[in-house]
Amino acid sequence: MLGTRATGWFGGSTRSRVYGLRIAAADRDRLFDPAWESVTLILPGGDAAGGSGAVIEAPLTPTFWRRCTEIRSAAIGRWLLAEGLAPWPPRQPPEFTLEPAGEARFRVRRL
Repeated sequence: MLGTRATGWFGGSTRSRVYGLRIAAADRDRLFDPAWESVTLILPGGDAAGGSGAVIEAPLTPTFWRRCTEIRSAAIGRWLLAEGLAPWPPRQPPEFTLEPAGEARFRVRRL
């Protein structure tokens, strides 16, 4: 498999919602470069996400490299909400693939 599987991720409280995409640590180590401070995500979507989709830049926090393998971003949260993918039922996050599409760039596809 060239890319990796990702799932929707949610953290925070009802007042401070944080959304993102979670990947396995082994896939982070295989596909991501520790020198990267951010990645570009090419998101699929309908009108709410910008017609044929949206392109966003998401930061890679220091904890991404230590223990929390989530790519967190307000833009990811807005996209998940606009596409009706969030909020999701308990323990049933949406599933995606992240396919490399260049240097620090990934195409996100819904499974």
